Amino acid sequence: MSEKKSTAGLASIIGASSVGTLIEWYDFYIFGSLATIISTQFFPKDNPTAAFLSTLATFAAGFVVRPFGALFFGRLGDLIGRKYTFMVTLVLMGGATFAIGCVPGYETIGFFAPLLVLVLRLLQGLALGGEYGGAATYVAEHAPANEKGFWTSWIQITATAGLFISLAVILITQSSLGKEKFEDWGWRVPFWVSIIMVYVSVLIRKNMHESPLFAKAKAEGKTSANPLKESFGNKYNFKYVLLALFGATMGQGVIWYTGQFYAQTFLLKICNIDFQQANTLLIIALMMGTPFFVFFGWLSDKIGRKGIMLTGMLLGVLCYRPIYEKIYQTANIKSKEEITAKTTEEVKRALVEGTADSLITTTVTKEFTDGTKYKEVKKVTVLADASKEAPKPDVVKTVKLNEGDKWTMIWMVFIQLIFVTMAYGPIAAFLVEMFPVKIRYTSMSLPYHIGNGVFGGLMPAIATYLVSKAKDANDAAEKAGQAVVNAQPYLEGLKYPMLIAGICFVIGLLYIKEKKGGVE
Repeated sequence: MSEKKSTAGLASIIGASSVGTLIEWYDFYIFGSLATIISTQFFPKDNPTAAFLSTLATFAAGFVVRPFGALFFGRLGDLIGRKYTFMVTLVLMGGATFAIGCVPGYETIGFFAPLLVLVLRLLQGLALGGEYGGAATYVAEHAPANEKGFWTSWIQITATAGLFISLAVILITQSSLGKEKFEDWGWRVPFWVSIIMVYVSVLIRKNMHESPLFAKAKAEGKTSANPLKESFGNKYNFKYVLLALFGATMGQGVIWYTGQFYAQTFLLKICNIDFQQANTLLIIALMMGTPFFVFFGWLSDKIGRKGIMLTGMLLGVLCYRPIYEKIYQTANIKSKEEITAKTTEEVKRALVEGTADSLITTTVTKEFTDGTKYKEVKKVTVLADASKEAPKPDVVKTVKLNEGDKWTMIWMVFIQLIFVTMAYGPIAAFLVEMFPVKIRYTSMSLPYHIGNGVFGGLMPAIATYLVSKAKDANDAAEKAGQAVVNAQPYLEGLKYPMLIAGICFVIGLLYIKEKKGGVE
């Protein structure tokens, strides 16, 4: 077979593998991309912060079960083959995603709404737990030994591409329907769209052939009769499972979710950037950063994978605080000069339907000399019965950045994406090379999904909780007439990824030795 024909064949294999993996990431991340809106649909609205944290916890639940999906589907993949296993995961993921778009809201079915969404989210997590290991293993087992980093890095792109497409579909749907219709029912459309993409992917994948290395091992009777026992009951192999987790995937997971998902949460919830603008600048940064997955995958074939991945982690530890401080101050209207002549305030009072209570809505708009615009909508419920405790005021703040500040934000996210691509681009090849063919699917899937699913997936929820806790401590101190406890509460969430990435860097540096070319 000529090199040209071999390359064309590999490209076809990667295309078929990647399209399914991309859709599974799209399905998985559409929930996180819509977290701010979903929190108002499936949870009580009387405490927006608690509803948002509950949504992030539900989002994180899908990550927590990913290791169980890795065990279940990894075992199937090592027993019956790579191809059929990730066909099943694709259908399971697509069905669960479509169903989330059909679940009635909290106001319609009450507690059953978040319960159903949680169940479907768990199914998504199980499906993704089996998908990634299968796709990465499948591609790696087709690739030449000295080019595994380059070819598997295309699979790595699918995670970011899935997030990119989820954001693009959300923005297109919102622009088409308008903000009110989108927040009412239009947010369901991105969930429904996935079923079409899944159908197309199934048609593509059903024509794929089994991995040649697995087919050869199966023909020679060298597959494992008990992949779980051989992966985790074998002391030698289990050592590498632990090293893969604590010396690579754990740190890579928090770097990935900080640079993409927490960046989005930070822009929307802490900096109060306009929804459309925040997601647009994130999309631009993703487009700029995505090619570097392939670059660092290719580079890892030349100079090794470990050094590139650990450098990405170390840069995150050293640079996150200054990067997020810059993001926060760029959006901070307190540091901008207000054009007082353009400040407006509108107050509306209306009766709450079916009660004698009143709802007072105050809308304040401001403009600043640098072109930044600010809008604050505050809703206060005044109860007719003064003896009852009124609900907390609902305050929504929106900052729309000028063009210069918008590009500052894009570059701040882009820099983080470089860390992401360094840590993530080479890791599929790195994991594949650590384990033999007969237990590869199982052995690599578990540390990957614990590192990404548990340590990485919990990152947005833990970071948001730490910021909320720091703000509450400051508020309590101010009420007591004391000095604030923390001058930068908005940076508290970064402690988690910096700690995890730092520990992983040290373990990886001291204890991991690369297996060049891998093991068969």
